[in-house]
Amino acid sequence: MRKPRAQQPAVQYTIVPADLAGHLFNVTVTVATPDPEGQDFALPAWIPGSYMIREFARNIVRIRAEANGAAVALVKLDKHSWRAAPTAGPLTVHYEVYAWDLSVRAAHLDQTHGFFNGTSVFLRVAGQENTPHQVDIQRPADPAARSWRVATALPERGAKRYGFGTYVAADYDELIDHPVELGDFALATFTAHGIAHDIVISGRVPNLDMARLQADLTKICETQIAFFEPIAKRAPMQRYVFLTLAVGDGYGGLEHRASTALICARADLPSTATPASKEPGEGYLKFLGLCSHEYFHTWNVKRIKPAAFAPYDLQTENYTPLLWLFEGFTSYYDDLMLVRAGIIGEATYLKMLGKTVGGVLRGSGRSKQSIADSSFDAWSKYYRQDENAPNAIISYYTKGSLAALAFDLTIRAKTNGAKTLDDVMLALWQRYGSDFYEGGARGVTEKEVEALFDEVTGVKLKNLFEKYIRGTEDVPVARLYAPFGVKLVDERKSAKPSFDAAIGRDGADTKLSQVHENGAAHQAGLSAGDVLVALDGLRISGTPSNLDTLLSRYRVGDTVQVHAFRRDELMTFEVALQGDRVAAITLSVDPKSRAALRRPSAD
Repeated sequence: MRKPRAQQPAVQYTIVPADLAGHLFNVTVTVATPDPEGQDFALPAWIPGSYMIREFARNIVRIRAEANGAAVALVKLDKHSWRAAPTAGPLTVHYEVYAWDLSVRAAHLDQTHGFFNGTSVFLRVAGQENTPHQVDIQRPADPAARSWRVATALPERGAKRYGFGTYVAADYDELIDHPVELGDFALATFTAHGIAHDIVISGRVPNLDMARLQADLTKICETQIAFFEPIAKRAPMQRYVFLTLAVGDGYGGLEHRASTALICARADLPSTATPASKEPGEGYLKFLGLCSHEYFHTWNVKRIKPAAFAPYDLQTENYTPLLWLFEGFTSYYDDLMLVRAGIIGEATYLKMLGKTVGGVLRGSGRSKQSIADSSFDAWSKYYRQDENAPNAIISYYTKGSLAALAFDLTIRAKTNGAKTLDDVMLALWQRYGSDFYEGGARGVTEKEVEALFDEVTGVKLKNLFEKYIRGTEDVPVARLYAPFGVKLVDERKSAKPSFDAAIGRDGADTKLSQVHENGAAHQAGLSAGDVLVALDGLRISGTPSNLDTLLSRYRVGDTVQVHAFRRDELMTFEVALQGDRVAAITLSVDPKSRAALRRPSAD
C-alpha cells in the first residue's frame, strides 16, 4: 500500500539567489486559499533580538501578484504592507529583495556567500501566520556558486542536510526564527548531551583550528544545558547551529531558537599555527564569550520571554522594561559559564569583570537613566546612540550584568550559600520557558519577576530592585565582594593629563567623537565633531597617540591652548588639563580574606 502524500502547507515560498553581483534574491510566496476579501501581506519592520525599527520593506525592489496566470492588482497600504485584490485560486506574489547588509540582522548576497533572516525576505500572510509554512531554497545559477551548500536549523522536508531544497516550519514565527547561510563554508559537528551542534564558518580563515573550537564549544554548551536541566540534561531544541561569518574586523551576534548568527574578526578564531595555551587569547576569548552569550539566549529570551514579546508584533515597537533581565543577566552568565566550563580561571574572569565595572563607571549617563528605563527606551536611545550617549544613557547589558552580580552575591551572603541567582533562573525556566513552544506560550511580567526572586530565595530583595533596577545607584561591587575574599582596586593614573574626551580619526584629522560631561574638553567649550589642529602651537596629527605624546609634556592642572575647526571655522580654546577620570578597575582574590573564610568558626 502506498503511503499517502504529505499535505502541502497552505503557505509556500521559494527563494533564489538570482543576481549575486547585484545582491538580489528573487522570492515568491504562494497562498493556497487567499482571503476572499483581499489578501494582505506584510514584511516585518524589525527582527527579534535587535530592538530598532529597520524598515526591511525598503529593500523590496519590485513586487507583483498573479493567480492562475493572470495579473492580480496589488495595492500598497503603508510602508511595509500590501493588499492583493480578491481572487479565488492560489495567489502568488513575486518580489525582489536587495541584500547588501553585512550584519547578523538582515540579508547579504554576493559571489562569496548568501545569508538571510526570514524577517528580511519572507512576507507575512495576514491571517495565516499559525499555519504550516514551507520554503524551497533554490541553488543559484551563477557558476561561482557551484559548490555552495545550505546551513540552517530549519527542519528539512525534501532537502537533504546542508542541501538545497524544501524546508518546513510549523508557523510563520518559526520560519523567521531560523537564519540561513549559503556558501562554501567550513563545517564541523559536535554533540552536547545528545544534541548535534553544527559549527559553520563562512569567510576565509587560514589554519582554522576547528578541533579546538569544537572542544571548547562542547564544554560551554554542555555546561549551559546542565545549568537549566541539571537532572535530565535535556536541551530545548533537536539541533543547534552556530552560523559564523569571519571578516577582517567585526563583532556581533543575534539569538534564535535553535541557532545563532555571528560575525567576528577572523583573527579572533583559533589557529593551528599558534601554539595552544591553557586559556584562550584575548580575541578567541571574546569570540567564545559571544558564543556563550547567544547560546544562553536559547533559554533566556527565546523561551523565557517578557510578556511584551509573547507574541511579537513585528510591525511596530514592543516595549518592555525587562531587557536588563534578558540581556543584562545573560551578559552576567556568559562569562561565568566560561569559568564553569573550565575554559578560563577565576583570575581571568575577575579581570574581565573589572573591565565591565570600569566601563559602567565611565559615563555620567548612569546617574540619569535606570536600566529599567534603558530597557524601555532601547528603541529610541540604546539602539540610536549619538555622540552624547555616555552622558545620557546607561547600557542594560553592562549595568544589567552588574545588577545580576549584586543579586547573586546578596542572595549567597544572606542565605549562607544555600541559595544563589542560579535558583531564580531555574525557576524562571521551569515556570515560563520550558514549555513555551509546546503550548505554554506566555511571557513574564515585571511584577512576576520581582515576586519570584523573593519566593525562590526567601530573601526580601525589593531594596535591590529600587536601587539598581529602577534606580540609578552604582552597584557597590567592592562591598558586595568583600565577604567572598575578593578585593577591588581603582588603578587609574590620576596624574596623567587628559582632555576627558573620546578621540577618533577622520582621514588625516584628529576629531573629538565624544566629549564627557564636566571633563576638561567640556569645560573648555570643545564639542563632539571638533577637529583638533594644534596644542600650544604644535600640530596635532591624525592619531590619538600623537595627542597623548603632546599631553605627556604637561602636568594635571596646566592650561593649554587648543586650535580646532568646528565646521569650517577655526576656534581657539583654553583647556585646563584634568587627571585621567577613566576608571581602571581590577578585581583579585585577597589571599588573607579567602583563607579566613575557609577557617572553621569556633563554637
